[in-house]
Amino acid sequence: MTPFERLTRIVETLCSENGCPWDRAQTYHSLRSNLIEETYEIIEAIETDNSDQFCEELGDLLSVIMLLSQIAKDDGDFDIDQVINTIADKLVRRHPHVFGDLQVDNANQVLQNWEEIKLSEKGYEDRKSALDGVPVVLPSLQRAQKLQKKAARVGFDWENVTDLLPKLREEIREIEECLETGESDQVESGQVEMEVGDLLFTVVNLARVLNIEAEDALRQSNRKFERRFQQMEAVIESCGQQLTDYNFEQLDQLWEAVKAAESIAE
Repeated sequence: MTPFERLTRIVETLCSENGCPWDRAQTYHSLRSNLIEETYEIIEAIETDNSDQFCEELGDLLSVIMLLSQIAKDDGDFDIDQVINTIADKLVRRHPHVFGDLQVDNANQVLQNWEEIKLSEKGYEDRKSALDGVPVVLPSLQRAQKLQKKAARVGFDWENVTDLLPKLREEIREIEECLETGESDQVESGQVEMEVGDLLFTVVNLARVLNIEAEDALRQSNRKFERRFQQMEAVIESCGQQLTDYNFEQLDQLWEAVKAAESIAE
């Protein structure tokens, strides 16, 4: 057997009458969180440059896909062969510049052609908006960036990053104006929340124009904050004290010291 055939047989056995009770109990809905979790573990393996973990996590994600496909087969919907043939056909159909005679000059033209071909396919007839097709369940930063990319493909975009910076400053001013009024109803009515959302959306736009994935950038900043905060905790613990023994100004000074030490080490 090929490795793929072996895996298929194993999943079939797990889901069979004499198979594993856990696997047999799974449904499309119960495996949703597994898909998300395995995907993020793959991302972590990529970012830590751990090839062994990367290989293993890809296998874990594949196992969930195989299990979902087996459930579909048992329900009489489709099987893994149909899944593979469907994506193979789609890849050929949506790459006419590779498997056909279409000529393209750059990656942007490839994306534009991809969208045009997609809209002509079965199942996409009801998509009337250029923004259709972005999953609602995506993390908000990632969804914002995808919405902006789709808008950009039809010409609704900033020409360069310098045009976007005034918009960023404008959004900050609007938050300042809300806070300067000192009126509690501004917060209670959700006005400040809306303005903060607009600022975040603009920051995502800035990242997109700079070819930065906002979700990745924030994840890196989260890790940096966590690392520096834990270093600060270690310093405080080495002095026989606790975080609560320090006021904000003292903690801020210690934070800056940790940052400076980190910069020197680099």
